[in-house]
Amino acid sequence: MLAMAVCAGFAQSAPKVKSRYLPRADRSLLAHAQRAIVVITPGWDAPIGTLTRYERQGKEWQRVGDSVDVVVGKTGLGWDPAIAKKRVKVFSGPVKHEGDKRAPAGVFALTHTFGYAPSLAGASNYIPLTPSVECVDDPASRYYTRIVDRAKTPKVDWKSFEQMRREDDLYSWGVLVAYNTKKPVAGNGSCIFMHIWQGPDIGTVGCTAMAPANLKALVDWVGGPERAVLIQLPQHEYERVKQPWHLP
Repeated sequence: MLAMAVCAGFAQSAPKVKSRYLPRADRSLLAHAQRAIVVITPGWDAPIGTLTRYERQGKEWQRVGDSVDVVVGKTGLGWDPAIAKKRVKVFSGPVKHEGDKRAPAGVFALTHTFGYAPSLAGASNYIPLTPSVECVDDPASRYYTRIVDRAKTPKVDWKSFEQMRREDDLYSWGVLVAYNTKKPVAGNGSCIFMHIWQGPDIGTVGCTAMAPANLKALVDWVGGPERAVLIQLPQHEYERVKQPWHLP
């Protein structure tokens, strides 16, 4: 009994989350989003998860279709620094940074689709990937975190980049996740996408990936004029923030 009492004395519940703990920009994203993609993983270090789509019907979120399997970063997920670094006691867990092989956890706009095809029917912000299109991951560059066309850039100032037109098919279709893109912070991470996976048990270097058919369906679904967001969290954190952040 004494041992039980001592253990109970040290037991602590997770800090309570409030609506205002989500950055104002993210609250606005959620308030105006018409479509939401929710990716849930078993824990911070898990490279696998499930993806579920939701569509806003009035004030309520309605589930669309079945959930599908996805993979995230090889080392799991890491908090968006914009959320975690302001309230480290509330949001414990790893924090995303460049090169950590973690996909970002939080709420993110899905701003563009892209692919190897020259166009995508019905897409409002589609980027055709030619051989000279690159995503800049050099923190010293003015183009850090941006997808740019090297052939159309007057002054190339980056030394590190990701070739978007790959020799494989991983980027034949994809979605740009607006993580660290609006006001980029050097070192927080860059070039985060949703793309085709290498396999159901192979994690990425920081993106969220899935089977080709599921990815193409997702590209078609978020490519229109409706505002779409990605909500990506470990299961226990999703349950903790779902109500105060008004998540699907």
